[in-house]
Amino acid sequence: MGDKSAPEIYSIAAHRGFADALVAGVVPRYSEAKFGLARLTLLVPSSRAARTLSEAFIRYQGETGAAGMLMPRMVTIGDLDLDETLGALFDPLGANDIPPAIEPTQRWLELAELVREEREELGDAPLPGAARLRLARELARTMDRLLVEEKAPEELIGPAVLDMLGDLSGHWQNSLRLFARVQQRWRTRLDELGRVDAATRRNMLFERAAKKWRAQAPDTPIIAAGVTSASPALARMLRVVADLPNGAVILPDLDLSLSQEAWDELGRAGATPEPGGEVFGAKDAVTHPQYHLKLLLQRMGIAREEVRQWHRKGMTAAEPARSHAISSLFLPPQASKSWIDLDKSKRRLADVRLMTSATSEEEAQAIALLVREALDEPERRVAVITADRSLARRVAQHLGRWNIDADDSAGRPLSLTPAGRLFGLLAEIVSHGLAPAGLIGTLAHPLIKRGDEEARRIWLRSLRAFDRKLRGPTPAPGPEPLRDIAKDAGQSEWWGEAEAVLSPLLHIAEGTPLADVIDAIATSAEALAGDAVWAREDGRALSAMVEDLRLHARLLGTAITAQDVAPVLRDAMEEVTVRPPYGGHPRIAIYGLLESRMARADLVICGGLNEGSWPQTPGADALLAPGILRALGVPGSEFRIGLAAHDLAGAMGAPEVVLSRAQRDTDGPTLPSRFLLRVEALLGELADDHRETRIPAMLPALDRAPELAEQYPRPEPAPNAAQRRIDISATALDRLLGDPYQFYAQKILGLQTLDPLAADPFGDPALRGTLAHEILEEWHKARCNDPSLPIRPFAEQKFKDARVHALFRGLWQPRILAALDRFEARVDEAKENGREVRVAEAWGEMEFDGVRVFGKVDRIDRLADGSLAIVDYKTGGPPSAAQVEAGYALQMGLLGLIARDGGFADGDVSGETAHYEYWSLAKKDGKFGYVEEPVKIGSKRSGLTPEEFLPAHEKHLKTAIAKYILGDAPFIAKENPDYPGYSDYDQLMRLEEWIVRLSDPEMENGA
Repeated sequence: MGDKSAPEIYSIAAHRGFADALVAGVVPRYSEAKFGLARLTLLVPSSRAARTLSEAFIRYQGETGAAGMLMPRMVTIGDLDLDETLGALFDPLGANDIPPAIEPTQRWLELAELVREEREELGDAPLPGAARLRLARELARTMDRLLVEEKAPEELIGPAVLDMLGDLSGHWQNSLRLFARVQQRWRTRLDELGRVDAATRRNMLFERAAKKWRAQAPDTPIIAAGVTSASPALARMLRVVADLPNGAVILPDLDLSLSQEAWDELGRAGATPEPGGEVFGAKDAVTHPQYHLKLLLQRMGIAREEVRQWHRKGMTAAEPARSHAISSLFLPPQASKSWIDLDKSKRRLADVRLMTSATSEEEAQAIALLVREALDEPERRVAVITADRSLARRVAQHLGRWNIDADDSAGRPLSLTPAGRLFGLLAEIVSHGLAPAGLIGTLAHPLIKRGDEEARRIWLRSLRAFDRKLRGPTPAPGPEPLRDIAKDAGQSEWWGEAEAVLSPLLHIAEGTPLADVIDAIATSAEALAGDAVWAREDGRALSAMVEDLRLHARLLGTAITAQDVAPVLRDAMEEVTVRPPYGGHPRIAIYGLLESRMARADLVICGGLNEGSWPQTPGADALLAPGILRALGVPGSEFRIGLAAHDLAGAMGAPEVVLSRAQRDTDGPTLPSRFLLRVEALLGELADDHRETRIPAMLPALDRAPELAEQYPRPEPAPNAAQRRIDISATALDRLLGDPYQFYAQKILGLQTLDPLAADPFGDPALRGTLAHEILEEWHKARCNDPSLPIRPFAEQKFKDARVHALFRGLWQPRILAALDRFEARVDEAKENGREVRVAEAWGEMEFDGVRVFGKVDRIDRLADGSLAIVDYKTGGPPSAAQVEAGYALQMGLLGLIARDGGFADGDVSGETAHYEYWSLAKKDGKFGYVEEPVKIGSKRSGLTPEEFLPAHEKHLKTAIAKYILGDAPFIAKENPDYPGYSDYDQLMRLEEWIVRLSDPEMENGA
């Protein structure tokens, strides 16, 4: 590689394909007859990069037809973002001169305790456990950022920071104070333990290697390949490698064609104008894809002119013109003015296509179709690169339709895997109790009794029966209401088994050791799922996390409250990435941005090119203000935008590239990535020539087009005479006349709606009505023995006994009690006037035209003159007199007919009814509880007079029986569109398909 009068440093342009080009140049230069490449050491940034290079060596050998080869030694320098450790070359056994690193989990838990102590000393309010542990993670991340940049804690109180302290808001000042004090405490703690932070140890190992190689150059060649991290310690070591007689540094895609003016426009990048000045200028183009490479060169002490172009290209190299266009694409602002005079030939991005989809789902389908098409060509390799993990999962799922197994090498958080999900659900039970949705989700988890198919079938059968009874308003907390529900479902034995497993999770006291909580959750998980919870790659990752967290939590005595268990464990699982095992399709790979570096394929599809995804929205450091970071010489969060741009530039060097985005995702409309907008701007009028239109046009034909369905008619079921001959309840007559189809579905087909799990305890009128009816019924019966029994304490006890949800009690109990107080006063006043309650919640029936008519009356009173008053309790507003006259509320009249015919056996209540009363618990005139009569009396202008009331209902009943029960009329859907009935059966009748035609005669006639 030439003499060593200058450092040996090279750049492989994006269009050459880094891994293949590196191998193509390294093999001829360093292979030996007996040892092959075994004497060569490659320093690579990550284990993913090592795998990529290994595959490139294999491809090279296959292309050249060589029988075999000894591979070079690959040593990972370690990627902090991937939580990777250094290779054995840098951290050999017996390196006793460098202190060991503190365990990450121990560090996290100890920092949380230091935060608690420090806030206590500062007089700040204590943070909840989950928030304190989350803050400890942020502290650790910020400390690592400073340690990587070799910033000592003393610099936080140095002149550069103190000079700007007065310009900061109180929030940032307090945050800086807390961070500095905790960091100082942490340094003391590390000294006590005789340990250092992992980032510090990494720097020390780099310095150790650099010192050793500087003193005596190794006999075997060393090449640093693909390293882009610009940390000072690593940069110094790379400079030593570049100066070694048999050493070299090879950078990915350093733009050597960039003009000097554009290079200078990038900013300082570590070159301070004066000693002690700011490393990063306020106008530095930190979001530029070349900025971090300029920073690396500055810290290495190497000028860009000393970097040479790599002399080989890979098998998947693109045309050189592509690199020139990519260079123009990412020019800094002032240099971008040259686009005006740029010739079309230099703006054209040959074999780069732009694909826009309407939704993220369509984008995933289109990408999958591109992959499927490309794999039809033998030996053609495809890479899908995206920062959107949801999109990556969708692409993998769509590829499954062709039996293509594509691994997402970026993996997914442990919390989203089956094992992590089960552990998280059990943690939710610890924090939130046996909430219905979480409980059913836990007991129905796919890992439950996974090893025994018959046992799982029996378990799920019992669970479904329990689930059916559990639906509706959320029960009161605790297992007691659930025992009653299980008994109603006939699943007491099954629930006993489930409760025995879950009950230890319900008794976590304040300050319980975290290790004990983890033990309890793990025990419950094993009792439900057996070994399945620890099997497969997600189970092994969960096992490692549990053991690590349990060990350190026990050693440090970390305590926790029940409410904090779920968020703490969820955060811990979010930090663990589970990557799939090898075994997917050999020619397709799905990468995240980190994993895609150095990877190469014949077709590269860059998906999810929207703002917030690629690049991701930079989040400000939670503890140190941007100005402080700049004063300390630490790259801000915008630095990652430049890395994302460099990732895109590298991907665009492939022979064929598709840049894809969706106009909408699950959150709504999206904004195209700033990088994609630059591509559009560079192409200008040429952009239309680069549109990918063929694949999106194929999507509608991807699945067989469904046959055009005939217009669905308005349902008019006509059951036979035997099916029609059913009893009529007092509550169903108005439904039969207003919407016969609903009556048919409910009474003849016997279909009932299925309530949701954890229904809103505030908005369910059925729950309020049932409870109010029960209270009033039992109060009236209790008054037979104790005529002076007050209703309020009686009702309060019933609320308590009912074990309703606490939120329901808090919202509705005061309102219902206020209404009941008024009801009590009205009952007592009526009693003084000779009115007496005769029956409450009584069933009655009669036969009308040979059909049984039945109903349940809330209350019947005997008036002083011997006539009756029928009372119906309502939790909401009662029907108006006009609605009764229109036939939309016929229950009260039918109960009057039953009473007239002596149909109520209890209490001797036959006779004429003089009053029909709705007693409503709703609010009127500022007070809860009032009485309304549904007849035309007083000043009412509509409704039925008392004399017309029963005859009108009798007429409605006669019509309904003759037409539907004894007749043959069809049960037409929505026969009376004005009927204010329920919508429970709208989907069953497919209402939306024909209701428009009902209101539009032209559509009804097919016009």
